[in-house]
Amino acid sequence: MSPQRRAALMSVVAAAVLIALKLSVGLATHSLGLVSEAIHSGTDLVAALLTFFAVGVAVRPADVAHQYGHGKAEHLTALAEAAFLSAASVLIALRALERLFGTSHPRVHAEWYAVAAIGVVILVDASRAAVSWRAAQRYGSAALASNAVHFGSDLAGSLAVLAGLLLARGGHPNGDSIAALFVAVLVLLAAFRLAKVNVDVLMDRAPAAAEEAARAAIAGLQPPVDLRRLRMRQAGGRQFADVVIGVPSATGVGQGHATADAIEAAVEAALPGSDVVVHVEPLEDEALRDRAHAAAITVPGVREVHNLVLLEIGGRTELSLHLKLPGDASLEAAHDVAEQVEDAIRQAVPEVDAVQTHLEPLTERAAGHEETRDAQTVERIVREVTGMEPREVRFLRTDAGLVALLTLGLDARSTLADAHARASEIEERIRREQPEIADVVVHTEP
Repeated sequence: MSPQRRAALMSVVAAAVLIALKLSVGLATHSLGLVSEAIHSGTDLVAALLTFFAVGVAVRPADVAHQYGHGKAEHLTALAEAAFLSAASVLIALRALERLFGTSHPRVHAEWYAVAAIGVVILVDASRAAVSWRAAQRYGSAALASNAVHFGSDLAGSLAVLAGLLLARGGHPNGDSIAALFVAVLVLLAAFRLAKVNVDVLMDRAPAAAEEAARAAIAGLQPPVDLRRLRMRQAGGRQFADVVIGVPSATGVGQGHATADAIEAAVEAALPGSDVVVHVEPLEDEALRDRAHAAAITVPGVREVHNLVLLEIGGRTELSLHLKLPGDASLEAAHDVAEQVEDAIRQAVPEVDAVQTHLEPLTERAAGHEETRDAQTVERIVREVTGMEPREVRFLRTDAGLVALLTLGLDARSTLADAHARASEIEERIRREQPEIADVVVHTEP
């Protein structure tokens, strides 16, 4: 038997003993305070039995049907206990008011054994409240914690009943009814608090203290983590956390996984026994790239900027890019321009820790002229692929070799993927049948 169930079983035995003691003495002495405490202990017995069985359910491991475990069984039990307490408190209050303001005023026989009995009850209430509270703190059990609060209210009620009996012995018979009314109010308040706490858990209300601890644990990580969302709930004394973080899109899978592991370890250290799930999302780098591109293109001498790549290396953000400069520029002049580009990007985008530039010569405008050639082979290939004549065929002689320029008319309902496939097939066949053609450029239109 688990320690939690042993603690619950002790409560069952204690509640049964107290019912017998309070009820027998209360009936013998006509003490409404003791009878009300017996009813209160009757609810204790039912609650303790429910807790005994609920703890047995709650400690079961997760299964296919209950993938988050069975921890909420404790909170359902605590809610049922709150309902029993409320019903008992209303009954006690009605009987006390009837004695105080009704026509019948039964005489209370506050004998010595009644005072002795309530003294024994006080000792039992104090001991079981302490035992349940220590067990609840040790195992993080909501059901045992609710029992501890319940037994604490029992102790206060028992003290009130003792005061009522002493007043009755001193010649104030209404003291017993006032004590019973006090017990009823005490029980009702305890039931309300108990219901609120457990309804919050069953409705997945975010545990504020646990969430604050989780956020502090994540905020303390180095390098810092971009926390996008944290959702938390609790059940059976265990915290469940769903964490969403953002990492640079260039971060590798292994590095993202390592960051997730670090978050899980930090949260579990702050909240022992918690269940943490981390989801990793790529950060949107487009705005940063646009700012870097805008800063680079403003530097005099830069003709073109392309291939901007963001990298996350050891917690640092680095940017690499290609710069195209005039081909006749000296290496020294090109290097000066690259340094200006790097400085401009660092100032415009402080999130970037380092900038790496790759220099390329700008391809100058090449000379070329149109050439007249026999287009029969090209036209035949186009007919075989599309079933139609090409709209235009031209040949250009450039420094890079002969270039064929084609314009095709295709069905307007064709998909872009289909048009691209036909153009690629035509290019490949022309290059294979006329290897003297260095390049083929196919333009498709509806």
